[in-house]
Amino acid sequence: MSGQPMPCVPEEIGSLFLFEKLSAGQLGRLCGEGRVELFDPGPVFAEGDPATCFYVMIEGTLVMSRRVGSDDIEVSRTSQPGVYAGAVQAYLGDGKPQRYMNSVRVPEPTRFFVLPAEAFANFMHEWFPMAVHLLEGLALGSQTFQRAVGQRERLLALGSLSAGLTHELNNPAAAAARATSSLRDRVAHMRNKLSAIASGPYHGDALKALVDLQERTAERVSKAPALSPLEASDREDELADWLDDHGVPNGWQIAPTFVQGGLDVDWLEQIAAAIGEQDILPSAFECLNYTVEAELLMSEIEDSTTRISHLVDAAKQYSQLDRAPYQVTDVHELLDSTLLMLSGKIGQQIKVVKEYDRNLPRIPAYPAELNQVWTNLIDNAVQAMNSAGGEGTLTVRTVLEHDRLLVEFRDTGPGVPAEIRGRIFDPFFTTKPVGEGTGLGLDISWRIVVNKHHGDLKVESVPGDTRFQVLLPLTATDPDAGPDAVSDPAQEPS
Repeated sequence: MSGQPMPCVPEEIGSLFLFEKLSAGQLGRLCGEGRVELFDPGPVFAEGDPATCFYVMIEGTLVMSRRVGSDDIEVSRTSQPGVYAGAVQAYLGDGKPQRYMNSVRVPEPTRFFVLPAEAFANFMHEWFPMAVHLLEGLALGSQTFQRAVGQRERLLALGSLSAGLTHELNNPAAAAARATSSLRDRVAHMRNKLSAIASGPYHGDALKALVDLQERTAERVSKAPALSPLEASDREDELADWLDDHGVPNGWQIAPTFVQGGLDVDWLEQIAAAIGEQDILPSAFECLNYTVEAELLMSEIEDSTTRISHLVDAAKQYSQLDRAPYQVTDVHELLDSTLLMLSGKIGQQIKVVKEYDRNLPRIPAYPAELNQVWTNLIDNAVQAMNSAGGEGTLTVRTVLEHDRLLVEFRDTGPGVPAEIRGRIFDPFFTTKPVGEGTGLGLDISWRIVVNKHHGDLKVESVPGDTRFQVLLPLTATDPDAGPDAVSDPAQEPS
């Protein structure tokens, strides 16, 4: 985009604060390499286009904006002569193609001194070599610093998640170990009881019926209904009385196991009728008790190992270690894996409510980085509710909002005070006690959502109702450029 050519007067260029220390010869060379252009109201350059020129405003008004999703958000408006924009880092020696980090338009006729990026870089290296080295070091050091603090934030989150995951894995693993030990004991008792029955003076048909009843009882255990405590207590009393009446010793100990396994008096009557021989009943019911206990223990082992498997799957989903960094993904899978990974930290006193629109489409994204966003927002919500007594409700909602996917995290904590609401996304700003927060969680989240996904991250808050809203585009913002062609944070005009 270009404006109407105008005369370049060295004295006028020299009056701008950026060039006021240059010599007459240097100002002449600037006018020789650059040009003055008058722009009518409208765009000067657009975010994401190749950064070909360095612009310095002589007179008029400049408006700078950033693209957030499908909207252009104004970030700066000024009429100060000498402000600059465009290829402001053309002097960097990193060899990377420069792109405009924002868009600039003018609301009124405005004159700019326009210098090609290559000429600007050459002048900087020729006239200010020491300054260039310092600026390069500052720019590259800032990038390295941002990567380092981002990595530290991820490591802090990973450490917290690892502690929670270890706790979550330990519970089912310990339960499975206990159940396995008990199962070994029950199977040994069952073998001994069967051996005693087989060596006794019992009829072969009765032994065959007992083995058949074991199989049928095992099937019944797998379909045991869930009973209320009152129903279970009543049935235990009923079964204990029946067992006592039929000469089965310690019926009050066997009855709870039978009730847990779904057996009732009608089933015991069927067993007694099938066996027939009255003197074998006590041994038969003891043997069936071991069968029921063994089935219940195997169910406990199955539940525990299934829980472990789900946790491992969630960890893989959360880390995305075996997947491409950029892919079409289901945000609900990411949310579920993060909630599961953070379940230990969320605790029992905070209720988690999922309000998912399962009809939402899969979206192109960086799943591992979105998981980091979910982690930061959930962690902040949990801490807010913990600070208000440790109880509350965390609601995670997904819905289609216009042409974007909305993920909302709502908590019932004390809220974000109005006086700091505008600063919470600033780097290093934190309300957490010293040593408990870096002040980078929301800053990193903002960069991931806005800069990397071209989405939006905002907050609405009143006491008892705080909502962090993540808006993500449904399609790739720039499919031709690829997912890596995403700019760094906006550069402000100086």
